[in-house]
Amino acid sequence: MGLLKDFEWRYATKKFDSTKKIEQPLVDQIIEAAWLAPTSSGLQPFRIIEITDENLKKKIVTIAYNQQQVADCSHLLLFAGWDNYSEDRIDNIYKCIALERGQNPDFYNSYTTRLKKTYTSQSEEENFKHIAHQIYLAFGFAIAMAAELKIDSTPMEGFDTEELDKLLDLNKEGLRSVLLLPLGYRDEDNDWLVNQKKVRHPKKEFLLKI
Repeated sequence: MGLLKDFEWRYATKKFDSTKKIEQPLVDQIIEAAWLAPTSSGLQPFRIIEITDENLKKKIVTIAYNQQQVADCSHLLLFAGWDNYSEDRIDNIYKCIALERGQNPDFYNSYTTRLKKTYTSQSEEENFKHIAHQIYLAFGFAIAMAAELKIDSTPMEGFDTEELDKLLDLNKEGLRSVLLLPLGYRDEDNDWLVNQKKVRHPKKEFLLKI
């Protein structure tokens, strides 16, 4: 029940205490949780960008529709997906898999051939939508790890992805921004949501048994 208690404790923090900073080893654990998350075919088609530069965070506030948590947080994590699947990207991760497992480099060839055929037959936007779904899995792992460590977070979809991509020059890296995760410690005296009850759909409506 420990993890469920952690989930009851967490909420989408509306006001961070900007004077409180997270120790780096704790942030590293949150990132590792995302790194260990499952992804379709093990492709892990995304990167995490850790932002602590105060001036840069302030610039991102405007891009994030003036959500001040971006500036006040201790660490800002950006989850950015590959802009598309490619044969090289698929080959690269499976070379790593074979090497780490002590397998022949050609061990996964038949499987990767099928993957390449699937993804290269789809549009870039179809593939990016699939990539974004994989990011949400890892994002959930990161939020869960933060809650276990009693670190506050604010899941954010509300920002101009194109403007953020331009600011960070993500296109040059073959990446597109998907989600932001400000991390820090709640300002209990000034966060209107901190003591509000957590509300969800009634469980009898939420769960359908067949």
